[in-house]
Amino acid sequence: MLFTLAGLVAAALVLGGCGGTKRTSTPRTTPAGLPRDRWGTTWLCRPAMADDPCTSGLSSTAIARDGSTRPEPAVVARNPKVDCFYVYPTVSDESAINSDVAIGVRQAEVAIAQASRFSQVCRVYAPVYRQITLSALNHPGRITLGDALIAYNSVLSAFRDYLAHYNDGRGIVFIGHSQGASILIKLLKDQVDDRPALRRHLVSALLLGGNVTVAKGRTVGGDFKHLPLCTSRTETRCVVAYSSFASKPPENSQFGRTTSDAGVSLLAPHEPAPNIAIACVNPAAPSGGRARLDPYIPSLFLQFLGAGAAPQVSTPWVSFPGEYTAVCKTSGNATWLQVKPTPGSPDQRPLLDELSDPALGLHILDVNIALGNLVQLVREEASAYHT
Repeated sequence: MLFTLAGLVAAALVLGGCGGTKRTSTPRTTPAGLPRDRWGTTWLCRPAMADDPCTSGLSSTAIARDGSTRPEPAVVARNPKVDCFYVYPTVSDESAINSDVAIGVRQAEVAIAQASRFSQVCRVYAPVYRQITLSALNHPGRITLGDALIAYNSVLSAFRDYLAHYNDGRGIVFIGHSQGASILIKLLKDQVDDRPALRRHLVSALLLGGNVTVAKGRTVGGDFKHLPLCTSRTETRCVVAYSSFASKPPENSQFGRTTSDAGVSLLAPHEPAPNIAIACVNPAAPSGGRARLDPYIPSLFLQFLGAGAAPQVSTPWVSFPGEYTAVCKTSGNATWLQVKPTPGSPDQRPLLDELSDPALGLHILDVNIALGNLVQLVREEASAYHT
């Protein structure tokens, strides 16, 4: 099984409607904003596209430890200085090994859940790609390198389209989770890492739940030769990577260990070696140490957290500021983002870590458990990039 827990996010969002946004299998379009552009790429998110899920409503309700609430207004940036190139995780429920490029409910809803809040700080571009499907992952022996390359090449084609026709010399933030992260690892290795001209456009890369590797004790090595791990909030041309867990990853974990696979080895193979570790950058404290997380989830996702006692909110988003802290930890061949409830007086909020899975940890929440921190980090990196 690889990347399969990410599909639970999409399933939950589909059932919950993700903040009340109702979508059919094909979004409504207008002649001026069709998903498929003249160069052949089908875009899930693209500026000026009709029904762009990455510019959906962003207003949120913050729920405090005592259950009290306060509004958190948020809007799409009018003229952000950088772009975000987002590759979504495994969500397709098609029966084939590779999905087609139709825009379905699952693609739209996971883009809302993971990418839309970044529209506060960047223009979001997200291609529809021929990913390995959930059905195929139930029979991993059927998946070949050729199938994985079909998924990768569809993203690569979209990225080249983006560079040629949309980028206009702007800085780029790469964002990917799970299968999306594994594809971006290969894309960055092949297209950016060894190319100074493209590296100059890199603001940062957020590669979450993808088993990025790095040389032990260093910020480079492993998957990338020239792209280091981020070590401050204003460092640019660097990588943020982690897999979140509520406790140490077990021996059979699909993430967080150099012996983990999760299907990543198809596109980003690595041999276990004593000098290689899984990368971890705390999005709340890139320079290291423990810091408070800023989780954001679509409000109707609360029903899947056993949160019947949670306050009813009218906004499409809800946040739980400071409910959890995180720190990067290493033990043996495991490196992970350790997520723990913040100590103190009783916390009346839903426990997000109830979604932890023994082998996968908090993979389903890798993005949302720190979404506020990630958006703020991109905001500061983008500012530093232009300074």
